[in-house]
Amino acid sequence: MQSSKVAPESAAIAGLKAAIACCMCADRPRLLARLKRVAESRAQPGRMIEALTGLKAAIAESAARREQRLARLPSPAFPEALPISQRVEEIARAIESHQVVIVCGETGSGKSTQLPKVCLALRRGAAGMIGHTQPRRIAARMVASRVAQELGTELGRGVGYKVRFHDRVSPDTYLKVMTDGVLLAETQGDPELRAYDTLIIDEAHERSLNIDFLLGYVKRLQPLRPDLKLIITSATIDAGRFSRHFDNAPAIEVSGRLYPVEVRYRAVAGEEEEDEGHDVTDAILDAVGEVSRAGPGDVLVFLPGEREIRETAEALRKHHSPGTEILPLYARLSAAEQERVFQPSRGRRIVLATNVAETS
Repeated sequence: MQSSKVAPESAAIAGLKAAIACCMCADRPRLLARLKRVAESRAQPGRMIEALTGLKAAIAESAARREQRLARLPSPAFPEALPISQRVEEIARAIESHQVVIVCGETGSGKSTQLPKVCLALRRGAAGMIGHTQPRRIAARMVASRVAQELGTELGRGVGYKVRFHDRVSPDTYLKVMTDGVLLAETQGDPELRAYDTLIIDEAHERSLNIDFLLGYVKRLQPLRPDLKLIITSATIDAGRFSRHFDNAPAIEVSGRLYPVEVRYRAVAGEEEEDEGHDVTDAILDAVGEVSRAGPGDVLVFLPGEREIRETAEALRKHHSPGTEILPLYARLSAAEQERVFQPSRGRRIVLATNVAETS
């Protein structure tokens, strides 16, 4: 008699565990804790029935919220011109079959904008957001803006971003693009990163302190979150190192989209000159003038810091017509000033940037 009574209860507990697995990621630990308390209250039938009723209602509410998010998931399309679009099915199969996938591709392959869409096509982002990290704030904003545009959704709703001093994420957000520092900070309040069902750590080849911490953290998180999918991207071809770190995770290489580059060298005055800064500015003026005479097109100039950018901008404004836009680009600029670089223009633009432009 005793075994026949316990069996139905065990089956009911197993059924509730299965139902909890279909709830929102953030709700699962709390619901499992409640289920454990219900199982422990078998000796008090009245209390157990009351607790069980409340638990079933909480499970139903969380599951309904997940179903609502599933029903509103955007339907992505993949531009054929991007090299990664030719590998979408292969990447999707790898993500479905493995907890961790490494994707290596040169700049221009489309991995930053298309991988989140691959995850959406796999119906990720419903039980928790797709978290997508970028090393720099400007890159996070631009990736979020581009993906939102391609999905036809409003920035800040279906696709949002969070960087220092700016948070454009809502309860309706499926894809959250952020700096790696923001994700690290979130581990303080959400140690198991339950807000996400998928994480994309982009530009891992940069190997900054934040990225290295994240790679170590998510590796330790894997056994605690078997439901969490992890995608690591790198622009280098050394995928083996990342694969070995994640227990020989599958690595997929995607070719880049390259354009012909003509390299020209200009001499800069030697050490005998008194004012080296002036000589470098003159060399930049000469080089920009030479490129301008060669035909239409924008110009990107890399400089060490803000002071050099301001000095060069002042010199260029004196030597070029008012129709030429001189646009600075560095980390301390406001978001609105940084975004001017990406706006369409009819005239020639000369962008003076620090290394923030390398991955932006």
